[in-house]
Amino acid sequence: MSQQETAKEKEIEKEPLKIGWALTGSHCTLKKTIAEMKEILETEPWEITPVLSLSVQEMNTKFGTPKQWEDELENIGCKPWIGTIPDAEPIGPQSLFDVMVVAPCSGNTMAKLANGIVDTPALMAAKAHLRNLKPLVLGVSTNDGLGLNAQNIAMMLNTKNVYLVPFGQDDPVKKCNSVVFNIKQLADTIKMARIGKQIQPLLLQYH
Repeated sequence: MSQQETAKEKEIEKEPLKIGWALTGSHCTLKKTIAEMKEILETEPWEITPVLSLSVQEMNTKFGTPKQWEDELENIGCKPWIGTIPDAEPIGPQSLFDVMVVAPCSGNTMAKLANGIVDTPALMAAKAHLRNLKPLVLGVSTNDGLGLNAQNIAMMLNTKNVYLVPFGQDDPVKKCNSVVFNIKQLADTIKMARIGKQIQPLLLQYH
């Protein structure tokens, strides 16, 4: 790569971005993900519009409540969130975002996305964004990433304009099929996806 091309890429990485960010039902990673979103908003010239899956909007779990997630997203400075399929559909025709992020991307969302199923706001946001041939970043978090969902992850890895946050086994002894994305590499993955590159290495070894 020439010095001119490298300089151009560095300039692109610094550009303000409008990001759509879908949060899906990997409830155990929501708090850490929102904390990382807060750090990104404090350090990058980006704006983030959350898209909440139905499970995030409706399910009370030991990890938190819908009201808690909604309040935290508002408190860190996100734009008003999108929560219905009709409200997510204009993301495509109006070209609302430069990059669309789905993180955490649950196994259910990954499977449906890989097979063209659109029955949640998060899936509609991803589909609508991809129609514009813009980057879609996935942060996979699922207990069956090396099981039934392995084929869906592989399918998305081979889909144009789709980029994955580096991920690895979070508990290979007790949950050998479970994989989780590295939250701290979200911003760098977004920056690389913006210039059409998959961040590497993609597979991580957790200790």
